Amino acid sequence: MDTLTPVLTKNWADDRAWTLEAYTNQGGYGALKKALAMQPGDVIEAVKASGLRGRGGAGFPTGMKWGFLPPDEEGKAPKDRYLVVNADESEPGTCKDIPLMMASPHTLVEGVIISSYAIRAKHAFIYVRGEVLHVIRRLQAAVQEAYAAGHLGKDIHGSGYNLDLIVHAGAGAYICGEETALLDSLEGRRGQPRLRPPFPAVAGLYASPTVINNVESISSVPSILEHGADWFASMGTEKSKGFGIFSLSGHVANPGQYEAPLGITLRKLIELAGGMRNGHELKFWTPGGSSTPLLTSEHLDVPLDFEGVGAVGSMLGTRALQIFDETTCVVRAVLRWTEFYKHESCGKCTPCREGSWWLVQTLSKLEKGQGQESDLEQLLDICDNILGRSFCALGDGATSPISSSIKYFRDEYLAHLEHGGCPFDPAASALHTDAGQLEVGA
Repeated sequence: MDTLTPVLTKNWADDRAWTLEAYTNQGGYGALKKALAMQPGDVIEAVKASGLRGRGGAGFPTGMKWGFLPPDEEGKAPKDRYLVVNADESEPGTCKDIPLMMASPHTLVEGVIISSYAIRAKHAFIYVRGEVLHVIRRLQAAVQEAYAAGHLGKDIHGSGYNLDLIVHAGAGAYICGEETALLDSLEGRRGQPRLRPPFPAVAGLYASPTVINNVESISSVPSILEHGADWFASMGTEKSKGFGIFSLSGHVANPGQYEAPLGITLRKLIELAGGMRNGHELKFWTPGGSSTPLLTSEHLDVPLDFEGVGAVGSMLGTRALQIFDETTCVVRAVLRWTEFYKHESCGKCTPCREGSWWLVQTLSKLEKGQGQESDLEQLLDICDNILGRSFCALGDGATSPISSSIKYFRDEYLAHLEHGGCPFDPAASALHTDAGQLEVGA
């Protein structure tokens, strides 16, 4: 667990890594030819055996998800099946899918073709957030190259398998990262989550069986086919197999993407990132973006896998590790995150629509030192009324930083009331300190 495992990121620094020529020179599309020589069911079994779990946050076993598609009924024409790649990376602090698509789009394209072949889909979509125009253009160019090389289209490499791939740009709504809201958006409707059941595997895109996977999940498939399920399963932990891209941002010396086995600790990742910025120490951090309960320096040695992070009351999520030192006001940080969730609520369900508004109002008063101690209980009560009662996970995510910050930093909330505002010296939280290195305390 003490070394990086560059697999998805191995070619990011190569000259013109995003081109078909550079990708092929690295052995690209070799896994596709191997997959086409297999039966679709055998490809699914290989992904199941690898232990690959969804890299988009929930961590559901990818091969098992593919297996949920209903079998074709005898005597009836088979329904169209679809593969949809969720590339709407919008979680605050997350930065793994976008650099992956920018640096090596063919890794994703090859993964899409293999995955579509496995589930017998003839049409696939990559749904990208509309703001990242540079990524959209790069993906579109990669898809054109793949068509020209015979990796897409009719009778791919003489296998008799046909596949069309479409890159679709969203309109910049965070809610479209939720898979059923993404489907509504893809169909041309307003992005809002659907009531389930039916689940997408039964009635998804255009009411047909649909598999929806994250960019990193699909991009991991070619390496599994190339090196074998046992190779992938040899990394990570017993229940969280393989490797993943960890996004480190905030108050570390060298923020960026670090690809490592699941189960690595934050202490080790901060060490790989050059330590905390000079003269400062860790105060709190998010293991999977701002919609996961925050953790503190007490959790430096928690294994960053689905079980380890879950055991301490948080979620691994998208492995968006936002690192904050002691100069950061936790109340202000939580308020900014909550303002984001209030703005991005689609408004379909009352708990999220109304609850997120009240959370912002109450937090704003506390941050200004104008509230009272009973407001903390009111915050927790509002969170309790949202949690598990909203249409999708956006409402739940909005409550996570609030309830966890009160759990670990209640005194800081009270200090705002005592001081009549934020007790932090504004100069102390400015980002003008010299960059440097600080060993993380025990």
